[in-house]
Amino acid sequence: LPESGVPQLVQPMIWDYSADLDVEEKVQLIEKYQRCGFSKVWFASAFKGATGVNQSLTLIGHHLKNHLQWLEVASRTPPDVLEGIALTGWQRYDHFSVLCELLPVAIPSLAVCLQTLKNGGYSEQVKENVEKLLGMSNLEINTFMR
Repeated sequence: LPESGVPQLVQPMIWDYSADLDVEEKVQLIEKYQRCGFSKVWFASAFKGATGVNQSLTLIGHHLKNHLQWLEVASRTPPDVLEGIALTGWQRYDHFSVLCELLPVAIPSLAVCLQTLKNGGYSEQVKENVEKLLGMSNLEINTFMR
């Protein structure tokens, strides 16, 4: 692979939307990419649409845990290797499926995930920032928002 020249042309993106991603496995994968000559990698997370084909509402806690684990992976990755993170928002599982988790119900999840990444973690201050930004009185993380 290093001799092919591909590592100088592309940057791999590591996708994982799970709430319990294996941090150690991701760190080892990044090390493997580095040994193959890739100087930069991207992460891909989801703020909505990755928890079930017929999911209507977004469970923020699931996506928050995913982002917290990606932050853990980032903290164990050399700072010059991580190029960025793509926050995906899936709306259907395939072109023949019904739409799931439409954007309006997922905006609180997007705000929580973005603020968590921006602040390097989740805290009461992050929660208050999101509530203020969205004009909400009580952000619910581990239950479905109404």
